[in-house]
Amino acid sequence: MKKYLTETRMLDFSHPEIQSLIDRRGWKQMDETEKTKQIYYFCKDEIPFGYNADTDDMPASSVLKEGIGHCNSKATLLMALLRAVGVPCRIHGFTIFKKLQKGAMGMVPYALAPAEILHSWAEVYVNDQWIDLEGIILDKAYLCRIQEKFKNADGAFCGYAIATENLKNPNVNWNGGSTYIQKQGIAKDFGVFDSPDDFYASQGTNLKGIKKFLYKTIILWMMVL
Repeated sequence: MKKYLTETRMLDFSHPEIQSLIDRRGWKQMDETEKTKQIYYFCKDEIPFGYNADTDDMPASSVLKEGIGHCNSKATLLMALLRAVGVPCRIHGFTIFKKLQKGAMGMVPYALAPAEILHSWAEVYVNDQWIDLEGIILDKAYLCRIQEKFKNADGAFCGYAIATENLKNPNVNWNGGSTYIQKQGIAKDFGVFDSPDDFYASQGTNLKGIKKFLYKTIILWMMVL
């Protein structure tokens, strides 16, 4: 399991701000289950859903500093915090169909987005098993707003950064097993990687070259949540 506890450029858990957060919350003193649960809900609800100013391969300390995150950036922060307190984790990479993002961003950014968007979730080894923790993506307040907006929706739902079999009761609350909120929108499966650094080195990021420049200078400010 040593490789799943290693610090990397992206999983920069020795950063002073990350260490300070861990000390304030007392996570290192908790048992395996409790610290996993506490860190999960911190990333899920105290880091609101949003689009970061940097690209997918930003380090965990930058995600924490910005105080917002989406699937890829939240997975990075979750992994850094878990490794820092001794919980092994790895990353699973995918693409998702962009239609699940409709409504979560402005019309222009949505139109410019590729048909498939790079996606990831953290796999965590806890209680002698690997579990998927994709449910961190949407904070409780955001999810409640969407549930209220579509309160008559029954069954499967796709849109507003959600792809789930049950909008009224999505599998996002952690009880020791896997959690999901976008799983039903998966297009391609790239498999498991030891770290997000390895994943993005292999598959690249959603934004490169002129697209990256336009995103950081124009498109980001057009995003609407």
